[in-house]
Amino acid sequence: MPKRSPSTILTAMLAVSLLAGCNNNKAQNPTPTQAAAAPASSEPTPDTVVATFGDGQKITFGELNERIKEPLANIEKQKSQLRKQGLEGFVTEKLVQAEAKKRGLTEEQLIKAEVDDKIPQPPEAEIKKLYDEAKERLPPGTTYEQVKPQIVDFLGGSKKQERAREFFAELKKNNNVQITLPEPPKPPVERKQVAATGPAKGPENAPITIVEFSDFQCPFCSRAMKTVDEVIAAYPNQIRLVFRHYPLEFHKEAPKAAEASLCAGDQGKFWEYHDVLFANQQALQVAQLKDHAKKVQGLDVAKFTKCLDSGEKAATVKTDMADGQKLGVNGTPAFFINGILLSGAQPAEEFKSIIDEELKGKK
Repeated sequence: MPKRSPSTILTAMLAVSLLAGCNNNKAQNPTPTQAAAAPASSEPTPDTVVATFGDGQKITFGELNERIKEPLANIEKQKSQLRKQGLEGFVTEKLVQAEAKKRGLTEEQLIKAEVDDKIPQPPEAEIKKLYDEAKERLPPGTTYEQVKPQIVDFLGGSKKQERAREFFAELKKNNNVQITLPEPPKPPVERKQVAATGPAKGPENAPITIVEFSDFQCPFCSRAMKTVDEVIAAYPNQIRLVFRHYPLEFHKEAPKAAEASLCAGDQGKFWEYHDVLFANQQALQVAQLKDHAKKVQGLDVAKFTKCLDSGEKAATVKTDMADGQKLGVNGTPAFFINGILLSGAQPAEEFKSIIDEELKGKK
């Protein structure tokens, strides 16, 4: 296997740390190189005629822009996010180079010392368990020792990403990094009518309602769960959180996991079971969903199993998905904060900026 260069390792870590969500449409976001290659051009004036037809009928550039204003706004938002992400990556790369030089190390040695070496080896029992669960799907004759290194990499992957983010944050803090990239003008707030139906927690009369469309198999949804808990804790009694289901088509076990959570919800145990599912995202087959039910204190497992086997909750999941599609959801997690879309596993500050504006408007 060819040895990866330090810049490749760093770029990969940065790319992973900047991804925001599980997305059905992988071609939606241009790469920074593609974005940079797009030539700037002056736009026609709104009254410029861009098409004619029939008996003197015409379409102007302004009418065209009005017709596609939502996707145009999304493109502008993506450009802004690409610049912010590109700048973050550029700054981090420079900081790593400087730190490596200061310590007399290569960049690869620095990353190994500060990231790889600080991730504990997963327990042998955990490695063996994952091998036993997967061995039927492995090529015949594949031994435990052959795949053990890949399993270790897999189990340590998310921890390595978290440690990389921590290390990069330490470098920025120690070097007093100041980001002065101008913020683009804020577009008018677009607010959608979102039905707040489904499992919920928080006061019914809370001034802020967050409707979350999520997928139990999406790792970004698991990451976002911690952020949402942080946000709710920061605004006691001011937020009502409503959970709706949006299992993505390439997450084959997510629909049944969604049904299972609703079956637990029938017994008032939705959030407890929700937490168990997100803690066990690699174990969402039907038999495992039933095993997870045993971990929820006070849940009647027989009643839960009957509900899950009946498929009675599939219609609710499909309704949630259809509603999400109508609202423009194409990836998870997707949050509607009083109807304002916040897409992906965004930092708590992004939630708070919307919430603070909403609370100001209610005074």
